[in-house]
Amino acid sequence: MDRKQFIKSTIGALVAIPVVSLLSCSSDDSPVPVATTPPVSTPPQRDCIANGTLTSIASNHGHSLIVSAADVQSGVQKNYSFTGGTHNHNVTVSAANFTSLSNGNSVLVSSTTGDGHTHSVTISCA
Repeated sequence: MDRKQFIKSTIGALVAIPVVSLLSCSSDDSPVPVATTPPVSTPPQRDCIANGTLTSIASNHGHSLIVSAADVQSGVQKNYSFTGGTHNHNVTVSAANFTSLSNGNSVLVSSTTGDGHTHSVTISCA
């Protein structure tokens, strides 16, 4: 084999390799499996107007407070009194607080002093 024949056969082999490789690819049209993530569950939407409110009184010792859905819907500032043991406290929920509750947000208000202490009260939508 002379040099010219060697070059021709080498080039021919180099051209043939990609063609053979392409022909050996699978013709299977099955879809390629794709990894999926499980659906994320969204927490239920809290709605003060439809469901009323939940209240949490910090350092509580028998107090309870109810803020009704009707109060949230009216949106007018309101003073609430709550008793526990031998003393009572008052909290004022402002019109702005009711607007925030209407939008599904929680609010934090402070009570008046009773028996030498106050309470932080968190009001949130049920």
